[in-house]
Order: sequence, then structure tokens, then C-alpha cells
Amino acid sequence: MSGSERADVLLVGGGIASVRCARTLRRQGFSGSIVLVGAEPRPPYNRPPLSKELLREDLPDGLVLAEAATWYERRRIELRVGVGVTRLDPEARIVALEDGSAIGYERCLLATGAEPLTLPVPGAERALLLRTLEDSRRLRSAAMSLSPGAPVTVVGGGFIGIEVASALASLGRRPTIVEMADSLWGGVLGGELGAWAAARLAASDVGLRLGARVTGLSESSCIIGDERLDQDLCVAGIGVRPRTDLAEAAGLAVEDGIVTDADHRTSAPGVWAAGDVARVDGRRVEHWHAAREGGERAALSMLGLPVAPPRASWVFSEVAGAAIDIVGDSRAWDEERWMADGSVLAYLQGERVVQVAIVGSAISVEEARAIVERDAPVAELAAILPAQLG
Repeated sequence: MSGSERADVLLVGGGIASVRCARTLRRQGFSGSIVLVGAEPRPPYNRPPLSKELLREDLPDGLVLAEAATWYERRRIELRVGVGVTRLDPEARIVALEDGSAIGYERCLLATGAEPLTLPVPGAERALLLRTLEDSRRLRSAAMSLSPGAPVTVVGGGFIGIEVASALASLGRRPTIVEMADSLWGGVLGGELGAWAAARLAASDVGLRLGARVTGLSESSCIIGDERLDQDLCVAGIGVRPRTDLAEAAGLAVEDGIVTDADHRTSAPGVWAAGDVARVDGRRVEHWHAAREGGERAALSMLGLPVAPPRASWVFSEVAGAAIDIVGDSRAWDEERWMADGSVLAYLQGERVVQVAIVGSAISVEEARAIVERDAPVAELAAILPAQLG
């Protein structure tokens, strides 16, 4: 490859990690050239609304943009959308693009995100997937074409499946979540939050089939062993795969994502990674906040500035109209304890808080993060609960 164009910083991937990296670079006084390359034919946008507001309501696409087009112009950030990167040469510090062009770089951020998994069953092509703005529009259009009360199968009881089912129920359709685990979220958030969510979903007329494995899809049925579940539409949300192909072909270290140190540096000099594709210091988190903060941290690292330790992870979601925030990602606790009126769920090791679930903004996320990051005693969590909850 030989590049006729060169960027001081090249951002590969049109998501929030790239945008926040560019924002932070400019805010820190970086005046060099920045080029952002994205495969989708539109400026970077926020993905969380795709399974929530954008599915429930007929909203304009512009509401989900990460930044307005003029923002990039004012900050001298060149956008190259609708063209993917096909090859990375970290030794020569150059990338090849789908349109035949090439861009050299001094520093590069890989923020290629993730792609949804398809059901490994016959008829899987009948299930709609949700990852892009176009996917969300397609799903809403398909749902609105159905009659009120039409049966819809949502395969997967994780964040996407629960959000999609909640949105479809609000549109008057009759969704049923089919989850092969015995609890929602695959059991990783514990039985207490799973039971709370199951009750909310049932009250919103969302069916729930736990411990059920889909074995096939037909035009009008979701097949679960010998059983056929009637459906007019099927949506699959069974997880994602980090888009590591570009990094792997370039010889970068990859293991459940692009491997980086705590400062987002990959195994290749001059290359950083952030967002859903990055496994940062042994941890990969698939959520908007991780991508946002990862892009900001990568920018500081590129500039040689101090990078604070990663914050406790933060995932926000909705269950049948109720907002929830999950702070921390512990996989080991001794007890799940509801606090006060059931708006805060503490995950405890002994009397230490290792994770918190917050329903309806009962306490601030920043307060919860500070407690989780310190492994604070549960008494500290109880002390910050609003008086009306105590």
C-alpha cells in the first residue's frame, strides 16, 4: 500500500468511541489532522436509542447523532463515511480503504465495534437483528405493519432482547422472550433482579419462556423442541462478536477482543483500541459508557497524558418502562440485598458492595460508582439512600 493521504490521528470506526477520542484530542489542545473513517453511510450516532426511543416512536434520525455535521467542521475533523477499512499495516502505519484509497497515520484508534450473532438454527435468516440505525428502522416498520396483539418472538433475554420486547409491547404487539438460561440476562445479574424484571415484563403483557432453546424458525413459528410458538415476526438478540478481523489480519494480539493495556495501547506501536472491540487490561465491556470513556482515555494516552484507572463499569437499560443502571461487573457475590423500598439492589461480598443495580434513578450513578470502586461497606450505600427510601 502507498498512501496519498496522511493523518496525524486516524480513527477507524464510526461510533461513539471515535467521536469521544476526537473530542478529547481537541479539548486537550491537539491541533494536528484527524480523520474519522466509518463503514456506515452516515455520521457517527448513539446506539442505545435504537432499541428504546427510536423503536417506540417515529423520531427523526438526527436525534441519535453523536454530534451534528457542523461539529466536525468546526473542529477540523474530516469525516469519511460509507467506506470501510480493508487492511491495516501497522509497520508502515497505513490502512487501505474499500474505495481503493489509502491513508497513512501517525497514531490510529481501532474502534470497529461488534456485530450481532445469528441464531445457529435452520431458518435463522427469518429473524431480524438489531445493531444499526437501518436495523432499527426495519424492525419498527415490520412491527407497525402487524395488527395489534400480533405475536412476536424475541430470542434472547439479555439487554437487547428485554428492551426490544418492552418497546414492542408498548406498540401494542404481543412479544414473547425465549431465553435458554433459567434467568433473564443469562443469570449474570442474579436471581433477584431477574425476578423483578420478569414481574415487570409480565405486567406489561410480555411473555417469558426461560430455559427454552430455539431449534428452528419457520415462516409462522418459533420452534422449541417439539413445540411451535406462533409468530408473525421474530427478532434475535443473542449477543455480539467483536469485529477483530482487521486487527487479527494485521497481527495484533486478539483474545475476546483486541487486547490492550490499561491505557488502550495494542500490541502494535502507534495503534490504540477502544469500544466494544477492545479488551482493556483484561476486561471487555459492551456498552455506550465504556465506549465513550474508552475513546476519551485513548486520546489522553495518545497525547502522553496521565490516564486514570478505568471506572467501575456502568450499563443503563430499560425494562417495561422502568430505567435501570447496573454499576460494576462482578461475577462473584455472596448475597443480593434489596435496599429500602426495592429501588436499589446491592450485590455483596460479606458486607462489601461489589455491584449495584439502581431502579428509576433512586441514587446517582456517580455515588454508586464511588462505592463500588472502593468496595465500600453496605452501610455507606444505605447512608446515601434518600430519606424517603430509608
